[in-house]
Amino acid sequence: MFNDKVQAKDFEKMDAKYRDLLQRLLTIQSDCEIGGPHLYVDKMLPGAPTKLDQLIVARTAAEEIDHYRKFARVAGDIGLDVSFVLSQPNQKRYVEAFRGSITTREDFAVFGFLIDRIGHYQLDEFVGGSYAPLEPLLPDIIQEELGHIDYGATKTRELAEKGDESREKVQKALDYWYVKALDMFGRSESKRSERFCYWGIKRRTNTQARAEYIKEVNPLIEEMGLRVPDPLKGRMYL
Repeated sequence: MFNDKVQAKDFEKMDAKYRDLLQRLLTIQSDCEIGGPHLYVDKMLPGAPTKLDQLIVARTAAEEIDHYRKFARVAGDIGLDVSFVLSQPNQKRYVEAFRGSITTREDFAVFGFLIDRIGHYQLDEFVGGSYAPLEPLLPDIIQEELGHIDYGATKTRELAEKGDESREKVQKALDYWYVKALDMFGRSESKRSERFCYWGIKRRTNTQARAEYIKEVNPLIEEMGLRVPDPLKGRMYL
């Protein structure tokens, strides 16, 4: 197990496997950060039901764009240019959850509740990790992600509590995004996941992180009076 702290100036001295893993992580993380706003801004910003909701959508997008900027700067310090993800079409995003579009209030709420929660899990992987330049970024980004999660959970609960058609729409959105969320952790038997842990870039394997997520989120879904979706139906990565 690798336990050293690596600075940007040390990057080129590192084993090629470490360099490849870190570059992959920074590229995908940057793509995910900018991918979120590309999903929802077009429809959700002008279609927000209140001025406060509109402000929150705008602020959420601005924070995610700033997260991209911070990760892009860390990438640039090791000679990695991730600017291509800014103009990458949704269909070419690295993570499948970011390849569509969000056009309904229910989808936007559940996205914040479930998918931004995955973002928090991914960021938490880097806390105390081997690549030191990531550490200063994390407190502020994680705090902002928690705000996105809280807004998503609150709106999901409010829409579900309206009952009837509104609850059905929320359940439909939940069925869709729950499976996407579980897939975001990757394959259970991933050798790359094990190498991330070996090199100290991440703390948990895909299987461990997914199990913790399920343990956290399933009771929250049930507390809202919603049905926990089938965790296997429609999954791409088991």
